[in-house]
Amino acid sequence: MSPTSPASPARSASPESPKSPTPTRRLTTAQALVAFLARQYTERDGHRQRLISATWGIFGHGNVAGIGQALVEAGHGGNGAAHRMPYLQGRNEQAMVHAAVGYARQSGRLSAQAVTTSIGPGATNLVTGAALATINRLPVLLLPGDTFATRPADPVLQQLEVPYAGDVSVNDCLRPVSRYFDRITRPEALIPAALQAMRVLADPAETGAVTLALPQDVQAEAYDWPEEFFAERDWHIRRPAPDAYELETAVRAIRSARRPLIVAGGGVRHSAAEETLAAFTAATRIPVASTQAGKGALRHDHPADVGGIGHTGTATADELARTADLVIGVGTRFSDFTTASGTLFADPAVRFLHLNITAFDAHKLAALPLVADARAGLEALTTALAGRGYRVDPAYETEYTGAKEAWEERVEASFATPDPSARPTQTQVLGLLDTLVTEDDILINAAGSLPGDLHKLWRTRSRDQYHVEYGYSCMGYEIPAAIGVLLAAGTGQRTRPVWALVGDGTYLMNPTEIVTAVQENLPLKLLILQNHGYASIGGLSASVGAERFGTAYRHRDPDGGFTGPPLPVDLAANAASLGLRVLRATTVDDLRKALSEARDAEGPTCVYVETETPDTVSGPPPAQAWWDVPVAETASRPAAVKAREEYDRQVAARRRHL
Repeated sequence: MSPTSPASPARSASPESPKSPTPTRRLTTAQALVAFLARQYTERDGHRQRLISATWGIFGHGNVAGIGQALVEAGHGGNGAAHRMPYLQGRNEQAMVHAAVGYARQSGRLSAQAVTTSIGPGATNLVTGAALATINRLPVLLLPGDTFATRPADPVLQQLEVPYAGDVSVNDCLRPVSRYFDRITRPEALIPAALQAMRVLADPAETGAVTLALPQDVQAEAYDWPEEFFAERDWHIRRPAPDAYELETAVRAIRSARRPLIVAGGGVRHSAAEETLAAFTAATRIPVASTQAGKGALRHDHPADVGGIGHTGTATADELARTADLVIGVGTRFSDFTTASGTLFADPAVRFLHLNITAFDAHKLAALPLVADARAGLEALTTALAGRGYRVDPAYETEYTGAKEAWEERVEASFATPDPSARPTQTQVLGLLDTLVTEDDILINAAGSLPGDLHKLWRTRSRDQYHVEYGYSCMGYEIPAAIGVLLAAGTGQRTRPVWALVGDGTYLMNPTEIVTAVQENLPLKLLILQNHGYASIGGLSASVGAERFGTAYRHRDPDGGFTGPPLPVDLAANAASLGLRVLRATTVDDLRKALSEARDAEGPTCVYVETETPDTVSGPPPAQAWWDVPVAETASRPAAVKAREEYDRQVAARRRHL
């Protein structure tokens, strides 16, 4: 503007609006974390539920004044019922994680639980449970206490000193078994860490154990938290659809297959895709074998269900696998038990198609990947194939249905109890249970010879009846997991019979949560099978030339071995001392009555039975496929030499699918 130009009229200055400060709430870090967790939800298919429904805890100096005090306020304070955080009292830190994992599996991974511990051994006891959760892709939030962030005294009680790194604590051993890990060394650092933790827990492709390590001084430190941190948040559980190119490639592969076989894994259950799988098989007549995690994807009496696959599978499924030209994995990791250590899929031209929500799993065995949610992927395949007239050859369908009927005769023979006054075998125990249960019952197992017997023989009647943890096969999982299952759907769930099946070796590993079941008056049905040792490993030991060394619970003999009389251990008395009502059974008839009585019981009940033929473990059909357990390449004892000859014969059949 030139100096002679008329001046622009001045704008009237309006007073600045005062900036309103962000509303805050002064809480300790622990109080803020618990309040935050109580306001997190998941949503899938229009159903909304709490993401973290409760917190398990055992308290020590590393968490009692922080998370412990916060849980007192969250359970009894003025938060309102919707935002309270229920507390569950555990007896062993590993067992608390197992209970939370059982809860998450029964909840379809839509709801989880947190676990808090003190520092030191309380924290390191979490590692086994964390590994189990991550391997099985099941969400659990771990909140171990940690050493002082401010280091007012160094070292403190239970602190691991690492001379080359001052920022390492025992909690760092949780890093490799966690899907997300953070150490909260300042209160404000909790905000991004908590949000990342929820993201991972709610992500079906990333979920597993999540660890937030909490230094004990930071837990008790106060901070002015923004109110929006405590707003309710919904974490949507995605159902990613398949890529169009991958879908078309998959359709072409299926249409060109003469002998396709579906391998259903745990992803079918996590995605609630059972009905979709049934619709796909109805349209295509492709048979369905199942992994341990996938058993129940179809009912046992569904025409397309051919049973378990792999080392613990049925002859029907394994023979189909040997001749399959296309193996369609749905939500499975293809572990060595499923692939028989790379020896099962024997057709020279076999190809693989993997439908999985994670690209990591979808590309295994050099497969054609179909990266998608199991239900969304199956729906897309069904639609794409519908107009193209694909269906397996009727002769193939007749072949596998006939083989299934023949296997059912072997199941009946294994379950038969011709002498009601005899001591039952392990498979006869399962047969008696089979006659008793309905689709309401849930069976939980994890280790020993029972998973193999169950995978081959059990007749699964509902999508959630078969609960065998075989990703980590962790002894001691069964009892706490049963508690988690009983808690998963609230009081309504407690009317369903939930059975924890354990052998004596497993029982002695981790019976402590019996006390929790008694405390909460949960109607746990505990079935203890006494076979005097690690009978499953005893059988494996014999097969690899280790001569059952160190696997029997017996007195020492004069030569230093363990071949004397069985140890006078009374597991029934032990269970009774922890508060269970115990029903002892010595014969087939006794056991039939005891199982029926336990099923009707309203409180926690144990059935104890000593099984017959401990040297052979049980009487099911033998393994229908190999499993690679290396045998000594050089040995002087005949048993090992013979075992190595058999090993060399089997390993020659292994192939890499490239």
